[in-house]
Amino acid sequence: MFSMFFMSMIIFLISLIVMMLASILSKKTFVDREKSSPFECGFDPKSSSRLPFSLRFFLITIIFLIFDVEIALILPMIIILKFSNLFVWSITSIIFIFILLIGLYHEWNQGMLNWSN
Repeated sequence: MFSMFFMSMIIFLISLIVMMLASILSKKTFVDREKSSPFECGFDPKSSSRLPFSLRFFLITIIFLIFDVEIALILPMIIILKFSNLFVWSITSIIFIFILLIGLYHEWNQGMLNWSN
């Protein structure tokens, strides 16, 4: 018990020392205006480099990420099917898919899935 506590303290101290060294060594001493500005073939940029982006593409990206995470949550459910109670597994799966369908209906109702606009 004591050796486990001792080893965890050593690991904690080593990681703390490495993080402190990394933060000390990574500090920049000066900020150069030219290095922090956007580069356009050696000339000053003609327009702002911060162009506004379409909110529609951002929402499509968020929808993609949500469904991507949902797929990552659904795949282990198939593997767990062998090891769990069939009734509990089916109720959990039905509730999860029902929540996904409610989210899909809400997105459809709000017009997020209309690509023609």
